[in-house]
Amino acid sequence: MVFNGNDLIELGYRSAKWFKEAIAHINENNLDEKQITEYLEQFKQPDLIPLHENPKDFIINIKAEHESENDNVEKVINTMKVLMKTPTLEKGAIMPDACPTGPEGQIPVGGVVVAKNAIHPGFHSADICCSVMLTDFGKADPKEVLDAAHSITHFGYGGRDRGSQMPMSQELMDAFRENDFLNDEKLISIARSHMGTQGDGNHFLFVGTSKNTGNTMLVTHHGSRAPGAALYDKGMKVANRFRQEISPETLRENAWIPYETEEGKSYWEALQLIRTWTKENHTSIHDAVLNKMEIEKQDRYWNEHNFVFKDGDLFYHAKGATPLDDKFLPDITGPRLIPLNMSEPVLIVQGKTNERNLGFAPHGAGRNFSRTQHKKSLAHKTIEEVFAEETKGLDIRFFTNEIDISELPTAYKSAKNVRAQIEEYGLCEVLDEVMPYGCIMAGDVQKNAPWKKKKKFRKA
Repeated sequence: MVFNGNDLIELGYRSAKWFKEAIAHINENNLDEKQITEYLEQFKQPDLIPLHENPKDFIINIKAEHESENDNVEKVINTMKVLMKTPTLEKGAIMPDACPTGPEGQIPVGGVVVAKNAIHPGFHSADICCSVMLTDFGKADPKEVLDAAHSITHFGYGGRDRGSQMPMSQELMDAFRENDFLNDEKLISIARSHMGTQGDGNHFLFVGTSKNTGNTMLVTHHGSRAPGAALYDKGMKVANRFRQEISPETLRENAWIPYETEEGKSYWEALQLIRTWTKENHTSIHDAVLNKMEIEKQDRYWNEHNFVFKDGDLFYHAKGATPLDDKFLPDITGPRLIPLNMSEPVLIVQGKTNERNLGFAPHGAGRNFSRTQHKKSLAHKTIEEVFAEETKGLDIRFFTNEIDISELPTAYKSAKNVRAQIEEYGLCEVLDEVMPYGCIMAGDVQKNAPWKKKKKFRKA
């Protein structure tokens, strides 16, 4: 009789790529039952890891302060209940700025989860190491700092033109080439062209003055751009190969790479290199502004709020949450930063791990509604009217010269409520505030996108 895949399944094996090779070998060599058993030992599969029967406990540091927030808070809690059934997870928390990011079971923005010996690429998402950097410009004129920054920074799709690229360090390029996930010349080329860029969406360059000292501060907010997105894509593919083999019940977006594997170690190293690239990216922009103004920096600090942090065999995944505990940051040089919206101060905070925060604080103000919903709610006004009302007294600029009302203050949760809940739940302590002067954001990158112009040209 010809041995086939159904026979392997009856023997207790799960469908796998090696089936074809094994079936051919068994039939070509006419193996008997004992020989088949001995031969198949090399393909022994691990026991499947089931979901937790009940969600692991998570701490809720959020509540609806207004009727409009009820739906958001309910969705955040419900998605956490599904998420916390993921087999690797041991505990979690949600922050006052939390909002859902996708289907039920996907980690929300403002979510922190702790996994044992596992890295979940879906928990940091494509915007790996989204982070904020502050440089103290002393008594420099805020307008002059914003003008200088505007002439230097770069928002929108893609990287810089070859003639205006900011250099990526040779040491970092060499490190990329030594890592299995990052040793990709196309990825390295993208990393070089994206150095000194900030992307779009909620990323910004903010200028304000310290409430404590009156000094002018420059704050940038962006992540690892296309290099990070490329690493995320590779990580998700590897994680899902493991998921299919060891825990097919786990949701695809919650797949993980076991840390103790070769792939796990390599992915962890790749995350650290992408972190280094992102910090270098922020630094390039800040230093270029200082150099243009011929100013020496007074102080500087930086922290990510979208990353994975290791403590022994526990991996803290923060999807939009600010790490407070020094153990999470190997290069800590100062307090942490929590931006709210363009019309509100950037909070400078510190804090310690406690029973409610797991060592984290909020990362911003979050959203109650999607960008599309927010735009619909303002459809009775012109874009110019909305802009004038919400940016009064501020120097707000959009790099594309196209206003994006989905990034104006009312698009976000009440900063007042977020701050009140930070205090109520004892999440961290505010040390200083950077009072807003102005900021630059990408603007509506879709309005005059190159591919839209091409479409119009074709129709003509």
